[in-house]
Amino acid sequence: MVMNQVPEKAWLGQHNDYLVDAGNGHRLHRDVISPFLAMQDAAQNDGIDLQLVSSFRDFDRQTAIFNRKWTGQAQLLDTNGDELPFEALSDNEKLHAILTWSALPGGSRHHWGTDIDVYDKAAVHSWGGKFNLVESEYLTDGPCHALSCWLADNMEQFGFYRPFSVNTGGVAVEPWHLSFRDTACAFERARYLDGFTKAIEQSDIEGKACILPQLSSLYNRYVLNKGL
Repeated sequence: MVMNQVPEKAWLGQHNDYLVDAGNGHRLHRDVISPFLAMQDAAQNDGIDLQLVSSFRDFDRQTAIFNRKWTGQAQLLDTNGDELPFEALSDNEKLHAILTWSALPGGSRHHWGTDIDVYDKAAVHSWGGKFNLVESEYLTDGPCHALSCWLADNMEQFGFYRPFSVNTGGVAVEPWHLSFRDTACAFERARYLDGFTKAIEQSDIEGKACILPQLSSLYNRYVLNKGL
């Protein structure tokens, strides 16, 4: 599908007309469902139980995730995936810790239905440890290492790539995060700072006094993932 223009509310995650049911409560962009299912079948044939952890998330859901982390209801991690001491962090330290792993509402690629988080469900269940969706779980000793290697060899033939394969000083490395390149590109081109700023200003997000004065730099560093 080639979209000449993506509506503002679509890239912000406030409205999306392109979603279809992907099963188990997941939704994907209608152009992504067939390539994903084909990739899943191919992985299954190779002994990999490729399943969705996360797919489409709307603006309100992303706001709730951010607010839980801002208020200490969910743990904060450093770039290595180790837990940070919430009470010892300043607001600015807390903000950057959150954005290393979780996008601001309006700035998440999961708003588009083109991006997914995946894991090897069977391997994780056999592993028996606590699964936190951190990089170490996709490395040599982790339960999703075989999946990670399989994706590196096969995902591109189905149209997927890893947008967070390198830590630029923005978003942490996320080997589980895949994006359907052709469709996601239209959403990438549609983003602009003023629309994003207005959405944040009108949102119920916690920490606005910390976020708004530096929103332009946050947009470039984390939303566009240009890093430092």
